[in-house]
Amino acid sequence: MATDPRSTSRGALCLVTGAGGYIGGRLVPELLDAGHRVRCLARTPANLRDHPWADRAEVFKGDVTDAATLRPAFRDVEVAYYLVHSLGSGRDFEETDRRAALTFAEEARAAGVRRIVYLGGLTPADVPERGLSPHLRSRAEVGRILLGSGVPTTVLRAAVVIGSGSASFEMLRYLTERLPVMVTPSWVGTRVQPIAVRDVLRYLVGSADMPEDVNRAFDIGGPDVLTYHDMMIRYARVAGLPRRLIVPVPMLTPRLSSQWIGLVTPVPAALARPLAESLKYEVVCAEHDIAAYVPDPPGTPVPFDRALILALQRVREARVTTRWSSASLPGAPSDPLPTDPDWAGGSLYTDERERAVDADPSALWRVVEGIGGENGWYSFPLAWAVRGWLDRLGGGVGLRRGRRDAQRLRVGDALDFWRVEEVERGALLRLRAEMRLPGLAWLEMRVERDDAGRTRYRQRALFHPRGLAGQVYWWSVAPFHAVVFGGMARNIARTAERAAGAGASSAPRTASADAARTSSADVDRSSSSDSARASTTRSDTDTGPPHP
Repeated sequence: MATDPRSTSRGALCLVTGAGGYIGGRLVPELLDAGHRVRCLARTPANLRDHPWADRAEVFKGDVTDAATLRPAFRDVEVAYYLVHSLGSGRDFEETDRRAALTFAEEARAAGVRRIVYLGGLTPADVPERGLSPHLRSRAEVGRILLGSGVPTTVLRAAVVIGSGSASFEMLRYLTERLPVMVTPSWVGTRVQPIAVRDVLRYLVGSADMPEDVNRAFDIGGPDVLTYHDMMIRYARVAGLPRRLIVPVPMLTPRLSSQWIGLVTPVPAALARPLAESLKYEVVCAEHDIAAYVPDPPGTPVPFDRALILALQRVREARVTTRWSSASLPGAPSDPLPTDPDWAGGSLYTDERERAVDADPSALWRVVEGIGGENGWYSFPLAWAVRGWLDRLGGGVGLRRGRRDAQRLRVGDALDFWRVEEVERGALLRLRAEMRLPGLAWLEMRVERDDAGRTRYRQRALFHPRGLAGQVYWWSVAPFHAVVFGGMARNIARTAERAAGAGASSAPRTASADAARTSSADVDRSSSSDSARASTTRSDTDTGPPHP
């Protein structure tokens, strides 16, 4: 007779949705370290393959809105973590969240799941649900749906999560560091109860072992109740900054303040607005009943200042494991470079560059993998900056998402206004554009050896236009390709050659000096080692590209 997986002495089999996101990506290793087995549900499983824990967890392809994909993922699962939302996906995100929660709840009940665990938002006790911001209202509704699923459910309600890479921490960090004098919205005087991300993870892991008769929501927070004004002042002190002057201005609406946040911080306005709208409510824990089921060890919950110190330490040591941008921005293009025959016959524009490089392939690869963020894009910095600003003005992510890690990239990482779609270590880096474009765009960089054993750098930008706007876009930017893409190929090669000549063992610190040397005279020169070709093709194997 077959052994029921649930009756073994091993830990519970946990299904984690949102494993590619900020919390989910950190929860998986915590569950594994606690002795549980983990299965991840992902729309794009390849995005999880480079995580340090990838070989310790199962990954199923699926979507919480698609019951057919949930059924095999739920097989033998005891605890299901619901860590997804549709925030920023459009005006109908509440309906999407409602449908997803109902589908998830129904399939969890049918599969005999022992417990659902959901991380939601802390809401004010004196405001009816219909009076909440759309963001908080949707979080509350999802919690109600899961609690009414027939499956014992734990709803953890948190306010501001403080941890390296969290959207709340990034907002706080950039606003405080960049603006010694701030004109701020009135919500800076609203009281909130922040919580350290390590406490959130501790409560999530501990919830897996709650008794079957527990079906309720718990407020979770740290020991400090602060205003946003207090948090900025305390951040400045912890970070060693001069005291900030903060002047609240009541007429700054959530829309205006979200644009302001989007201007100053890496968090785009589409995500900043729901966060700003939520900050107008006082969100303070009404109870700490969670401690009866997940006891607080000494020193926890973590105080606010300690949470800041831990987050800043990870940022400075480049040990940020996940960021708010780890999950793809809702509404951003997500199509991989396609091989589907349905794409045959469509216009595909390409810009290709190739150079011989007098350096070892490993030296060239370090430059390629270190691209973006503080290192820049190795050509015409003004053009890239302008493209980033235009993207921000159009509601996109712009250039300021930067990098999760200064040297290493993994599939699924956000990289300025790109997303890492493929990494073949030492050979290929493919980026998919998440900027606002009338089409789909990719940028490929390859490191190879030719038949004579010489190192070669190959670069390809691809663009699949959408309608007339896409065609106009391509031809309007085509005259700048020699400067942008030609200069990029040259400067990447030169940087690798200099690094190899100097015996450098790490990626270059910055590309600014190389990019500054790119001039209109330089970009017109070509030789046998520097070739470029732009073409329009019809293909069922290639598509789409990027442009600064």
